[in-house]
Amino acid sequence: MSRKLLIPLFFLISISMKPQGLDWKTNITDAIILSNEVKKPILILFTSADAPEDLQNEVFKTEDFEKWSRKNVVLLKLDFSETEESTEERDQNIKLKRAFGVQNYPEVYLAKAFVRNDERAFNILGKLPYNLGGVDGWIHDSDLILNKSYN
Repeated sequence: MSRKLLIPLFFLISISMKPQGLDWKTNITDAIILSNEVKKPILILFTSADAPEDLQNEVFKTEDFEKWSRKNVVLLKLDFSETEESTEERDQNIKLKRAFGVQNYPEVYLAKAFVRNDERAFNILGKLPYNLGGVDGWIHDSDLILNKSYN
């Protein structure tokens, strides 16, 4: 009888211990509010469906990045694919693309953001290029930017 109970219990525990996945915000206002609540900068990913997937596969889809991001940043993904997003969201993304000077996809920035007089303001901490070396090198570069910004 106890074996019958242990198997489902073990199964439930193993499911609850799996990584929960990344929580990418898609609205800048939501990201700013959360960033200010948790006192963490925003990692902004500018991307599109036809962007190279090296950064996604070697960094963002790893358990190490998931752990690092939960501890250090609020994630914001601005996707410029041909999707059915609202006109307001598309306009928001285009304004942010221009404000950050994004030329290619994917591009990643670390920034602090706040709202003042109903206007969004950003303090860009740094741009994170994709470099060979995988997640460890990427996290190292990110930490250098974050440590420099907060010291």
